[in-house]
Amino acid sequence: MFSALQKYLLIPRLIRLSSAAPKDPRTAWDRFWGDIGSTGATGDVLWDSGSDHELNGYLPKLAQLDRSLPVVDVGCGNGSLTRLLAGHFPHALGLDYSANAVERARQESAGIPTASYAVCDMTAPDAALTVATALEAAGWTGDANVFIRGVLHVLDRNGRSAFAANLLPVVGTRGGVFLAETNFPGTPVDYVSHLGATRKSIPGPLEWAIRGLPMPGRFGAAQRSKAFPTADWTLVEEGATSIETRPLSSPSTPDLIPGYFALLRARRA
Repeated sequence: MFSALQKYLLIPRLIRLSSAAPKDPRTAWDRFWGDIGSTGATGDVLWDSGSDHELNGYLPKLAQLDRSLPVVDVGCGNGSLTRLLAGHFPHALGLDYSANAVERARQESAGIPTASYAVCDMTAPDAALTVATALEAAGWTGDANVFIRGVLHVLDRNGRSAFAANLLPVVGTRGGVFLAETNFPGTPVDYVSHLGATRKSIPGPLEWAIRGLPMPGRFGAAQRSKAFPTADWTLVEEGATSIETRPLSSPSTPDLIPGYFALLRARRA
């Protein structure tokens, strides 16, 4: 465990690394995904564990959704979870802010007809139309389920509210939303220290994220209640979970970040 002094000495290095990240979020995410060399358990993407273990833990929660509907995986990245979700729903549509991420997801999903992808900023005013158009192109109309993992914690309060509001026409009366987000209780320095960063060494995938992407926040029950107000949403279930990263501290076992999950439905008028 780091001492307070050791953590303090890590701060200048974190500042130097994070100062290289593009200020525009879209540019940052597109550059990040364009520069990725490999994915999975030995790849460059911090949050891609290369395993179905985390998703399998969510399946009892996902069983409460209408499984006859397609699922929309928002923030799909390279599509690792989209492909897994396609095995549990009739169709999985992966959406990402980054065109480079979507292109990579399509390449990695070649030969999986029940997974498709589209570029979409879920905070944009036309987001629901973009989703409906992409689902229609895949042969689906009407309500859909939504899966979110590790997206809301990188948005500000306004972005989260716009995101949630744009989901209402997507889920309609039959669909639901499952979300899982990091909810680390400490400071950003505590966070990266938890994942193995020291003053002398930072795991490659973690350094890649620090160097190229905006600093993440946390998302728990307090943030969810503001983003998904009770006037619009019914909370079905919530609780603690663990978000798995690519193996960092051991060759084969994913590292774990304390997280939060929630299952919600749109409130019917």
